Order: sequence, then C-alpha cells, then structure tokens
Amino acid sequence: MLYRHGRLTSDRLATAALGLSALALVAAAGAAPPATDWPMYGGSSTGDRYSPLDQINRANVSQLREAWRFDTGPGGLQTSPLMIDGVLYAVTPKQDVIALDAATGKPLWTWDAPEDGEQPVRGLTMWAEDGGRRLFTSNGFYLVALDPATGKLAADFGEKGRIDLREGLGRDPADIAAFLTSPGVIYGDQIITGFRTWEGHPGAPGAVRSYDVRIGKLRWKFNLIPQPGEAGQDTWPKDAWKTAGAANSWPGMVVDQQRGIVFVPTGSPVDDFYGGDRTGDNLYSDSLVALDARTGKYLWHFQAVHHDILDRDFPSPPVLVTVQHGGMRIDAVAQTSKQGFLFLLDRVTGKPLWPVVEKPVPQSTVPGEVTSPLSRTRSSPRLTRASG
Repeated sequence: MLYRHGRLTSDRLATAALGLSALALVAAAGAAPPATDWPMYGGSSTGDRYSPLDQINRANVSQLREAWRFDTGPGGLQTSPLMIDGVLYAVTPKQDVIALDAATGKPLWTWDAPEDGEQPVRGLTMWAEDGGRRLFTSNGFYLVALDPATGKLAADFGEKGRIDLREGLGRDPADIAAFLTSPGVIYGDQIITGFRTWEGHPGAPGAVRSYDVRIGKLRWKFNLIPQPGEAGQDTWPKDAWKTAGAANSWPGMVVDQQRGIVFVPTGSPVDDFYGGDRTGDNLYSDSLVALDARTGKYLWHFQAVHHDILDRDFPSPPVLVTVQHGGMRIDAVAQTSKQGFLFLLDRVTGKPLWPVVEKPVPQSTVPGEVTSPLSRTRSSPRLTRASG
C-alpha cells in the first residue's frame, strides 16, 4: 500500500508499504535524487535505518490516505524494499522479486522464482557502477543476480545467474542447508554474504564469502569455524571443524566503506542448547568479527557469549556511529544483543569503549556439558552521538 498526504499532489512525497505487512518506506515518487532514495538494506552504508525526509511529520500524518495497493500474495512477509530512482524493488512471500512504479504502484516487471521458498528473504542488494547494475536476491539455497531493468537473470553470473550457497563449505551440499535470509553487502565490485542454516546437526559450518558481482567468481572466504592452522581452532575440540556447524552470519553485515572493513555478527554453534561435543569457547560463534573487505583477512573479533547453550547470538546487523567519548570523537560500531546489552566497540581496534566485565557463573549439571566459567556483561553509560 502507498499512502499520500491528502493535500499533496501525486508527484510529491509518499510512504509505501507492501501487502498487509507493517513495513514502510519513506521516499520521493518519480525520478528522485539519491538523497531521497532507500538504496540498500538498512537505508545507508552505516546501516542506521534513518531517513532525513521530513515532509510527513507528526502534524500531518493523520491526513495520510491510501494511494495504491499491491497484493504480494499469501504468506509471511519480512522484506524491506529498496527505493531507487522512483522504482520500488521488493520480494514476495514466495520469493518472487517485483519492481513497481513507486508513484502509481504499477508493476514494471516480475521475476518468478523457480522454487517456492519458505525461508524469509528480508531484502535485496543493488550494485551500480560505471553503467553496470545488478540486483541480488535469494531463492532456496541460491544467491541470484538479476538485471534491474528487466528482471531477467544475469546469465553471466555464476551458473546461469545463480550460485549454490551450499557448495564450497567442505560438506556434501545435499546434506546441509544455506539460505540467504539477510541480503549481502557491497564493497567495490564484490558482494559479501553470510547465510542462515539449521540450528541442529548437520548445520552447515559458518563462513563469510565474497563474490565478483559481474561473474560470481569467489574472491575470498573466511571460515567462522576455524580449520587447522587458523586462529581460534584451539577453542574447539581438535577435529570439531569436520562436523561442527553454524556459528554462521545470518543477521546481516555492514561495511565501513572508507576503511574497507566488513563487520560480521555471528550466530550460535550447533546444537543451540547443548554443547557436550564442542568443549571450549567456540570461536567465532556469538561474535562480532571485523574483516578486511578487500581480502577477507581477519582484523579483530569480540565474542559476547562463550560456549553458548542458550541461543544468545547477535540478532541484528551492527550500526556504524560516531560518538563523543573521553572528550574525543570516535568512530564506533554498535551491536545489539539478545541479552539487552548494546556493545559499542572501536571500529579499528575492536576495543570496547566502556568496560566489559567477565563474572563467574554457575556451571551446568547436564551430563557431558562443560559450560564457560565466565559470562560477559557491561555497564550502560549515557552516549552522546557526535554531529556531522
């Protein structure tokens, strides 16, 4: 549905929401300048979900009237649409992709997904550079590239326009699952993705991967369950990397475009509620991991929960902020948690801006379980966001 201020003409600002969902998009209809677009998941490269548009406000919001409606079909809808140059791009409950004229709701094209996917697809990714454009979505186990002008598959990407995310993880693809719940992020001519997987055995081992946006070639891969010779392997049993699963990045990522750092929040390891077969802290589960976006090289990590057995992984993408701290402006990354903590870390070093305290906790009495002796917590100071 698209609602319009009752006193405005048809080519003025509007707020859009698809189907029966409560998701809304504030944007200018028609050929809008980039400042009024919503070009990526999270709104901007900082992921702050903020729009500076102010034509619709508290004084006139009661005067909004429905301008048009588009039925996306039955099923749950979690998608956050993109709004670019007067075109609204979104995913339907069955994982079709639609492009609509944002002023009228008129369909411009529809990509019919070959598989009726049951997993949520929460958004899309647009890449545009030097006249080239790609729109990325997900269907079933696949990362899919479309031509945003026509909705047709980009046949030169991957295998006839798509990449099977189960491949290249060191397991039989037929035995594991990998769904792109949250959209990938763009850095230069790369799309960087995580995936969602099963929360019990045989969950796929977590990995962050970068693909060439034009042809789908793998640029780099970072294992979130370390393999032999990789830092962090000693936080698992010796051969756990062969069978351990998850510790995957499902919530979505954010990239510091200036520094070339991708920030990766990760999930809990398999099994969610029992870790008798994975003694140790289990890096890089329940962590915020910073990687060089160019190469995938490890920079730093912050683990919020050691040896998680309560499914307390990070539930959302991080947000890039600049705050006043100790009399200085500091570029930080903010990460929310299921525990209700907001962790604020220096983007370059990963050091918490406020102390994170580890306290002794009662140990599990479940046979075979060896829980972490320490739990992390932090204080909640008042923050002042820097202007500019």
